Amino acid sequence: MVAEIVLPGCTPTPLASYLKALAVLRLVAEAPSEDGGDPQATGFWRNDVFVLRARITKEQLRNFFLEQYRPTPLIAPWNGGSGFYFQEGKLKEKDPITGKKRKTGVRDQETEATKTLAAIACGTTTRFAEYRAAIAIAKNIVKDFNLVEAPDGTANSDQKNNFIQAFRNLASDRGLQAMDCSVVITSDKTRFPPLLGTGGNDGNLDFTNNFMQRLLDVIDASTGIPTSVSANSLDVSLFNLPGCTSADKAIGQFNPGSAGGPNLSSGFDGNASVNSWDFVLMLEGAMLFASSAVRRLESNDQAVLSAPFVVYSRSGTSGASDAGDDNESRNEAWMPIWATPCSLAELQNLLSEGRATVGRQMARDGLDFARSIAQLGISRGITSFQRYAFLKRQGKNYLATPLGRIQVRRNPDADLIAELDRRNWLASVQRHARDDNAPNSFRIAAQQLDTALFALTQQPGRGTFQTVLRHIGRIEAALSISRKSQEAVRMPAPWLSLPWAIKADDATAEFRIAAALAGLRLRNASGHSVLHARRHLAAVSEPVNIAGDRNWEPTSRVVTWGSGPITGNVTALLHRRRFEAIALGAEGEVFTGRTGATCSDVLAFLDDETDDARIGELLAGLACVDLKGFVSPEKYSATVLPPAFVLLKIFFTPESMLRALKWLPADRTLYLPAEIPARLASGDVETAVHIAWQRLRAIGVKLPGREPPRIVAANGPSWLAALCIPITFAETGRLLRSLDLNPEQITEAFPETLA
Repeated sequence: MVAEIVLPGCTPTPLASYLKALAVLRLVAEAPSEDGGDPQATGFWRNDVFVLRARITKEQLRNFFLEQYRPTPLIAPWNGGSGFYFQEGKLKEKDPITGKKRKTGVRDQETEATKTLAAIACGTTTRFAEYRAAIAIAKNIVKDFNLVEAPDGTANSDQKNNFIQAFRNLASDRGLQAMDCSVVITSDKTRFPPLLGTGGNDGNLDFTNNFMQRLLDVIDASTGIPTSVSANSLDVSLFNLPGCTSADKAIGQFNPGSAGGPNLSSGFDGNASVNSWDFVLMLEGAMLFASSAVRRLESNDQAVLSAPFVVYSRSGTSGASDAGDDNESRNEAWMPIWATPCSLAELQNLLSEGRATVGRQMARDGLDFARSIAQLGISRGITSFQRYAFLKRQGKNYLATPLGRIQVRRNPDADLIAELDRRNWLASVQRHARDDNAPNSFRIAAQQLDTALFALTQQPGRGTFQTVLRHIGRIEAALSISRKSQEAVRMPAPWLSLPWAIKADDATAEFRIAAALAGLRLRNASGHSVLHARRHLAAVSEPVNIAGDRNWEPTSRVVTWGSGPITGNVTALLHRRRFEAIALGAEGEVFTGRTGATCSDVLAFLDDETDDARIGELLAGLACVDLKGFVSPEKYSATVLPPAFVLLKIFFTPESMLRALKWLPADRTLYLPAEIPARLASGDVETAVHIAWQRLRAIGVKLPGREPPRIVAANGPSWLAALCIPITFAETGRLLRSLDLNPEQITEAFPETLA
């Protein structure tokens, strides 16, 4: 009969607890039925607790570990703290005159590590038979290499690599399984998967010898009988039952909460503590993460380390680390959580294929892994991943720091991130951000972009899309002013598709104004769109291909946007666009654009009700988007703009729009007099309105009344910036009707005023 055994002591966090769960499934499934195991056992996660399904009872499971369990022979004879080497110590004896101890010579000093190894090697219980055999093999190899200390692992010596290879050639199958979790021999050198530190040790802590020490805490080496504390420790470890079984021993990187340090006890500082069964089972669980050396096409056919679900760490994808952690990390591991019963064979298959891909490329960092999950959705029953980063946190020691739970679900919005991969742009940005010589503004923006893209894979929304666009704009601006950065990131941001704008549109005035300005472009004599608004924001060229890609243009003369107020930036943009439009013979189309704002948006801008800084940031990002066909949802409003403003707006409206509205005949032009923006910029709104009034009257437009509209509390620079904001076709028609202007009254009179 199959029973479900709930293991409250086995949870996804900390990492030690997760590995315990895998150890229970592995050891029970590997053991034959006559030894208390069940080869058909399965396991799964329910409400963050591991559940074992097997043909054994809870009590039989306890008896299996207490009476039958045979440890995996986990040793690392290439490490100095493995117990295979004595340490040099000073002999001391009492001085016959003073009675004080004095140093008299040097000898080999026996340590706890060597004592532990000897206890296992000299034991007689059959439960440690494989361990004794592995120790004997290792001792023979140590003897063959004439070693009195750990083999040399420096870059100038092959001794350690040769030693590891020799041990591998003679190790048993279970010994190889243990070995593959700590070291991998590749074509050029020995590499270390992050799960077991640097070859089975973390700093001065040797995992393998501590594993043996904890085994002796719970199993007698001579008789194989469980020790007096073994049963209670096992109950605490697996079933989370009350008990005080922790010893003042190190647990290493697997459980930061038990690693010792400040605020971890009732005093100011706490010692490391560990339940012996916790330590034993977490390393037994780690055996499932055997790594392998694989050849990847993107690695120029060189063998590289490939550990299950392990990728490079990126600080921007987690709030638990900062930019400095990228160089102080042993990467990160994504531990799968599944909700349907899984056998040991299925789990081994899953971990052996523990790879994630983005397009045709292997996932290299946390962002790539999150993108892969968002693209593939639920696969093989995995419902989520628990992320861990191996970060340096206690001196030179590393801790498996939980970075959060990532749900597995299909997210089509994340597919848009692939557009940033074009021309290798995103990878170039990330690579340059790791350069200490990169501008600080760029490095910060790149890290924030990683954070925003990671959020996009998990929580897509208009705010998230806006955040991504804003950081893209910041990155391009930072690159634009640094020639060295342009050499590192050889091209501006890719030309993004329309869905970026659609999904970022939150129907706010700030977004519509930014989109209206970002859509500005002119047409040259050939009818091609030129002088996009993006060129005023960064030193980029016109599109170089049909895909809209651009190159850097360090000598650009049309960049006008800076860090000052938006009013000054828009005014500078106006003057440059007007100058360029005259050169192109398109003076009447200075403010031709892809889309427009509404009258209510313009009024909010005039009344200082908009976030102008946000407009500028959104503008920089939206300028990288192809806005052709973009229409922001707009609702009819009865917003009334000041008549004087409407009168001026006619001169800031593209002639092509005025003609489409049947307001300006095809054979007439209505250029913006240079004196109008000059007067507005100086604050002389009244004169600017008077000039506009006279110009319209001069060409025969029937104007309401005999005098220009009255002006009340108008701010010239703000009006000038607001007039530069393109508005929609429908809103423009409504504005013209609000002044009751009669275009049919336009005559041939005074053609010189149109020049």
